[in-house]
Amino acid sequence: MIQRRNRTTNVRNMSVIAHVDHGKSTLTDSLVSKAGIISAGRAGDMRFTDTRQDEQDRGITIKSTAISMYFQLSQPDDIKEIKFQKTEGHEFLINLIDSPGHVDFSSEVTAALRVTDGALVVVDCIEGVCVQTETVLRQALTERIKPVLVINKIDRALLELQLDKEELYSTFSRTIESVNVIISTYLDDALGDVQVYPDKGTVAFASGLHGWGFTLRQFAIRYSKKFGVDKEKMMQRLWGENYFNPKTKKWSTKSTGTDGKQLERAFNMFVLDPIYKIFDSVMNFKKDQTKVLLEKLDIQLKADEEDLEGKQLMKVVMRKFLPCGDALLEMICIHLPSPITAQRYRVPNLYEGPNDDECATGIRNCDPNAPLMLYVSKMVPTSDKGRFYAFGRVFSGTVRAGLKVRIMGPNYTPGSKNDLSIKSIQRTVLMMGRYIEAIDDCPAGNIVGLVGVDQFLVKSGTITTSEAAHNMKVMKFSVSPVVQVAVEVKNANDLPKLVEGLKRLAKSDPCVLTFTSDSGEHIVAGAGELHLEIILKDLEEDHAQVPLKTGDPVVPYCETVTALSSIDCMSKSPNKHNRIHMRAQPIEDDLSQAIDEGKISAKDDFKSRAREMTDKYGWELADARKIWCFGPDGTGPNLLVDSTKAVQYLNEIKDSMVAAFQWATKEGPLAEENLRGCRFNVMDVTLHADAIHRGGGQIIPTARRVVYASVLTAVPSIQEPVYLCEIQCPETAIGGIYNVLNKRRGIVFHEEQRPGTPMMTIKAYLPVNESFGFTADLRAATGGTAFPQCVFDHWQQMTGDPLEPGNKVYDIIRTVRKRKGLVEDIPGLDKYYDKL
Repeated sequence: MIQRRNRTTNVRNMSVIAHVDHGKSTLTDSLVSKAGIISAGRAGDMRFTDTRQDEQDRGITIKSTAISMYFQLSQPDDIKEIKFQKTEGHEFLINLIDSPGHVDFSSEVTAALRVTDGALVVVDCIEGVCVQTETVLRQALTERIKPVLVINKIDRALLELQLDKEELYSTFSRTIESVNVIISTYLDDALGDVQVYPDKGTVAFASGLHGWGFTLRQFAIRYSKKFGVDKEKMMQRLWGENYFNPKTKKWSTKSTGTDGKQLERAFNMFVLDPIYKIFDSVMNFKKDQTKVLLEKLDIQLKADEEDLEGKQLMKVVMRKFLPCGDALLEMICIHLPSPITAQRYRVPNLYEGPNDDECATGIRNCDPNAPLMLYVSKMVPTSDKGRFYAFGRVFSGTVRAGLKVRIMGPNYTPGSKNDLSIKSIQRTVLMMGRYIEAIDDCPAGNIVGLVGVDQFLVKSGTITTSEAAHNMKVMKFSVSPVVQVAVEVKNANDLPKLVEGLKRLAKSDPCVLTFTSDSGEHIVAGAGELHLEIILKDLEEDHAQVPLKTGDPVVPYCETVTALSSIDCMSKSPNKHNRIHMRAQPIEDDLSQAIDEGKISAKDDFKSRAREMTDKYGWELADARKIWCFGPDGTGPNLLVDSTKAVQYLNEIKDSMVAAFQWATKEGPLAEENLRGCRFNVMDVTLHADAIHRGGGQIIPTARRVVYASVLTAVPSIQEPVYLCEIQCPETAIGGIYNVLNKRRGIVFHEEQRPGTPMMTIKAYLPVNESFGFTADLRAATGGTAFPQCVFDHWQQMTGDPLEPGNKVYDIIRTVRKRKGLVEDIPGLDKYYDKL
C-alpha cells in the first residue's frame, strides 16, 4: 500500500455524490467487494460505508465515510485508454468518500469534495435528476471536480416498470441530457468540457442492489473480438442514432432499412437484448433456455448456485455476466484525474496566497518534497471519547508522525500569531470505513487522518511546515444553519458536561453552530429538522452523555430597512463634544446575495470592487470607493459608507466607528437579530479638537446609537429565511400538497410531470418558520406518497410594520424579544436620537 501511495500518478481521490436514496452506499459496496474487503454475496445489502447504527436503521447516510482500496486493472489495454495523463503500471489506489444525499447533510458533501478530484454522480434511472443532484453537481463543479455518471437501479426499470427497450433507452438518454445541462450551466473554463457521454465511457449503467453494471466499453470489447472490428468504432455505434441491419450486415443512421422495415437501435440490439433475454428466461423459470444462454455467454455456475431460482439466480447470473465493480473501477481509473493532473488547475480555488510562492508551486506540482500543505476538511470522532481524527488531504509535501507543524485556523493571517499553534503530529492513519490503519507517512496527493491536532482546530484548517504559507481557502457550504433550538440539562450538576459536549459537537459537524445567547441559553443550530434531530441525539448520547431537555425549534430573522431615513439622524457623545450624523437606506437584494455568496467581499481590491458595484448595482463611483467596512463580522451584507466632505480628524475615529457598526449590525434595534441589506451613510461628523475627548469610549456608543436611530427612521422591517422545497408525488396527491402548503404560507412556482411516469415534481417556497412538522403533515395529507426535500434558498422581506400592533411582524418581534429576555416594547426613537 505504501509504494502505491508514493506513485501519485496511479492515485484516484473521488467522492460518490447524489440525491438521497439514489443508491450511493449500495453502489460503493460493489467497489469494496471488488477490493476484497467484503464478500460479493453481501455487496449491496451490507452498505459497508454506513458506519453508524442510526445510518443502518434509517437507511440513509448521515456522515461521509472514507475508505482506501487497492486495485489492479485486469486488461493491459485499459492503461492505453488513459490518454490525458501519465500512468505507471496497472496498480491503482482509490481513496473513495461515500457522502450523504439528504439535503440537511450537504455540508458533509462539501467537506468530501474539497479533498477529492473526481466525483461519481449517481442518478436513479426512474426518478431522474432531482434537486439535490443539481446541488451536489454544482458544488463539485465549483470546486473544479471532474464528474462521471452512474445511472443506477436499472433492475427497477426491468422488474417493476417492465419498460421495453426503446423506452429504457429514452429514459437513459433523458437523464444524461439533464446532467449535461447542469454541467454546462456551471461550466468552469479551467476544467474544460466535462460533459458525460456513454460512447466516451464516462457513463455507466448499474444495479447497485444486485451488484451488476456495465459501460459501453465492456460491450464494445466483447463485440470487437467477436466481429473483428475496431473497439473505438464499435463503442461510438453502440449509442445514439445507429441502427444495424442483420440481413445486409450494414450499419445505418436511419431507423428504417432499404426494404422499409423498422431497424432496431444498436444499443437495444447489442447491449439491452442479452440483458432482457437473461431476465426473461430466469424470471419466467425457462430452465432450458437459461442453460443455453449461460453456455453462450460463458457463465459457469457453482454447484450450490445451480439450484437457485428466480431473483436469486438472476442476481448470480448478472453478477457473473456484468460485474458492477469492474465497470466502475475501469471508469474511475480511465476517466478521473490523478492528483498530479487535478492540482494544476485546482490551485487558484484552493490557495489564498500568491500564485507563485513555494506553497502554491508545491501544490501545483503535487510535490512530496515541497513544504507540507495539508487541508483538514472535517473532524471524525474516534472510539476514544472526546477525541477526533483530523481528516484531510495532503496537497504538497509529506506528513509523518512526530513532524513539527504550524496549525492554522480559518482566522489566521500571515505574519500574526492569531489562530496559530505550533505542535507535533502524534500519528498518521489511513481511514478504512469502519476501521483505521496506522501508517508511517503520507505523501502529497493522498487522503489521511491525523491524531493529536484536534485540540487546536475547531472544524477545518491548514497544516503546514512553511512560515510563509497562507491559508487554504475556506469551504463554502450550500446550506446554512437556519434552525435553532435551546438545550439545557435535566440535572443542574451536569452543566459542565453539556458545555464540553457542545464544544465536541461543534467539532464533529461542519455545519453545526453552537453558541450561548445573551439570556444564557445554550443554542444549537442546524440546517433543518432532520439535521437538528441527529445532532441533538449525538449530543445527548455521545458528546455530553447526560440527559437533556430541548426547547421548541426557533428560526433566526434578519432586521432590515425598506426606505431612506426620513431625517438626518444625529447622536452626541456622552461628553457632548462630538456629533455623528447618519442616514440608512436599503441595499439591492442582488447585492446582498452577492455579498452572502462571497462574490463581493471586504478582501477585494477596492477599485475593481467599486467598478463592479457601479456597473452591476448602480452605485455612485465615489460612494463605492469609500466603503469603510462590511458587517456583521466584517463579511455580512451591510455596508458603512463615508459620505462626508472635508471632515477633520475623521480617519482617527474610523476604527471606533467600524467597531460600533459591527456591534450594531450583530444586534439590531428591533429584537437584537442580525441586520441584513442595510447601507449606512455617514453624512457629517463634528469632532473635538483634542484627541483625548474623541477616544473609543466617546465614539463607539455614539456611533451605535446613531446606527439604531437610522434604522428606526428608515421604515424598519424583518426578513425571514425561506426554503426551496421540491416535492415528488403521484398526480393524485397534488390536492393534498396544495392544502398543506397553503396553510403554511407556501408558494408553488413550478410544476411539471416527469416524462413517461405518473410522477409530478412540484417546487415551492416555504418559510422556514412554517416548516416544522411539514414532512409529517404532507405524508398524512397524501397517504405517504409525497416526498419533500427542503433546502435554504433565500431571505424574504415580510410585510407588516414592527412598530404598529395588529400584524404578524409585530407579533414575531414581541415573541423573539420575550424569548431573549428583553423588555417587551421596542425602545422608541428618543432612546437613540438626540434632537439638534
